[in-house]
Amino acid sequence: MDFNNKVVVITGASSGIGAECALLFAKASAKLALVGRNVGNLMKVANSCKDFTSEPLVIAADLCVQDDVEQIVNKTLAHFGRLDVLVNNAGIMVLRSIEAGIDAFEEVVRTNLWGPFLLTDLAMPHLIQAKGNVVNISSMLSSMPVSMMTAYCMSKAAVDMFTKCAAVEFGPKGVRVNAVNPGPVKTALMKNAGLNEEANDLFYSTLESASPLGKVACGKDVAEVVLFLASDKASCVTGSCYQIDCGASIRELSML
Repeated sequence: MDFNNKVVVITGASSGIGAECALLFAKASAKLALVGRNVGNLMKVANSCKDFTSEPLVIAADLCVQDDVEQIVNKTLAHFGRLDVLVNNAGIMVLRSIEAGIDAFEEVVRTNLWGPFLLTDLAMPHLIQAKGNVVNISSMLSSMPVSMMTAYCMSKAAVDMFTKCAAVEFGPKGVRVNAVNPGPVKTALMKNAGLNEEANDLFYSTLESASPLGKVACGKDVAEVVLFLASDKASCVTGSCYQIDCGASIRELSML
């Protein structure tokens, strides 16, 4: 897959799935705009990409802040002059009960849904011009209720519907919109949500034992699917919510 002369914006590029996406797109010769809140980590990812493509543009931005979101598009266009692919990867998980109140819910929804919606809206005129595409990172939990993860599950369910509605709206204008729905992935997401090292290790080992494939995905596995959906090889794919979960969802269904 060749992304030569194509400009790819990746949010949440400082670690995990976003960092792996950056590296794979770099190896495919894409020009990169890497977005995140941790500038130090972003610079490390950018440096790892320079061996394969031109120096990425690093953009420090918080998707919860409208001015920051606007600057992502403005800085990308000022630097590269075009925008071909948008990967809405940035997201957070907060472990809270419904009874804990609205604050955690607002934080999760603003990061996981409001930010990608606004960024897609601002990027769309340029994606239409380039006949480009959007890949949203959703989750297997968009269709599975999990206690203490209500806000996260709700936000990802909304991302799936956003993906499908945007695909219908912008398909006639030449823009494809898809989602990738990972199951458990070995990233820092659960630690950031509040699990300590021991609980995090137990979480993943339990999932590996329960998975039909006997493993959970890593960030690169998900990035490979993102790369495919963003490429011309997926030219007939739009409105798809592409699951990559090592069979975790069918295991859950078989236990019902």
